Amino acid sequence: MPEDIVYQHPLFGGKISSTFPHRFQDVSSIRQVPDHQEVFADPSRDESLIFELLEFKPDVADNGSAGWFLQDLASEQDAEGSVVIEQSGVLEAPGLMYNNTPAVVTTAVGQMAISKGRQGREAQNIVKVYLANLRLRGVDTDVLVSAYEPIVINPLSESADTVGAGVAVPAAQAGCMPMDEVFKLAVTSFRVHDWGLF
Repeated sequence: MPEDIVYQHPLFGGKISSTFPHRFQDVSSIRQVPDHQEVFADPSRDESLIFELLEFKPDVADNGSAGWFLQDLASEQDAEGSVVIEQSGVLEAPGLMYNNTPAVVTTAVGQMAISKGRQGREAQNIVKVYLANLRLRGVDTDVLVSAYEPIVINPLSESADTVGAGVAVPAAQAGCMPMDEVFKLAVTSFRVHDWGLF
């Protein structure tokens, strides 16, 4: 079975980097992506990995922050039946400390029904979403790393043309690194090379 080739991807002009499989291609070469995001996708599996830089949200507590951002993301995408399946506690991220200000990370996993692009609710896919919130207090930034893994593809979804409708083929069966491992690798390898970005 073929193995996924992983390498360190430069993000935001090389000021940040993260390691994940080569099969995730930069979406900005296909469509416009907002400046505060880096979006990568594997169209053959309808999986995606998104890095987002947001202004720090002081009113959101560290404990459960990833769950809060996951629910925020669900409402932003007009998702239905959004549920948080699991949440981590608060973990220190010593490698992301800036000016002696510690950084922390929390993670959450959820499931929701969302449509692609401008498609309506009748074309919703059931998707598992992995989200990490890296809280870089020293530079007033909340970093979100989110990974999308389809569970069931709706026959009316534009994804059905590429991936096929019905229950998605498990990654291991397709010879790919499972999305939970892709997510874990992307988050644990996340590095800031130039703090001037913030």
